[in-house]
Amino acid sequence: MKTTIDIPEDELKEAIKYTGAKTKREAVVSAIKDFNKRNRLTKIAKMLGTFKDFMTTEELKKMREDTRWDKTK
Repeated sequence: MKTTIDIPEDELKEAIKYTGAKTKREAVVSAIKDFNKRNRLTKIAKMLGTFKDFMTTEELKKMREDTRWDKTK
């Protein structure tokens, strides 16, 4: 999608520097992807510890030790 926006030159230069981008477009796309990824991770982090029916560490260990779950054999 083509969009015309006014980005402060010093901010754009810094974004290019940090992303290692070769073009302005590449720097902006990289910054947007990083922003979106960080927000998704923040959303996921807020859900930590909220799964009621998830297995415990002990249950996971027991399952891993059970030979019926060993897919290599």
